[in-house]
Amino acid sequence: MMTIMANDLKTRGVTILDEALKLDNEAIISVRGKSKYVVMDLEHYNYLRECELEAALIETRKEIEEGKAKTMTADEHIKALHNDL
Repeated sequence: MMTIMANDLKTRGVTILDEALKLDNEAIISVRGKSKYVVMDLEHYNYLRECELEAALIETRKEIEEGKAKTMTADEHIKALHNDL
């Protein structure tokens, strides 16, 4: 993964991001010598979000199979939330 110095980003703008993202899906932006941000193109970001949502769905289905889920109305859920406070 390519590391881009914040100063290079400041002087070269999105051109340096385009160059970095041609080499890899992600690039790190370094500020004062420390890795601080990760940039990626929107297509890769959407792919990662999709993976995250798929993992959440798998986890939820597993919890349902294990009997860790409850069925209740919206009003019952709100009352339960207030009782936990």
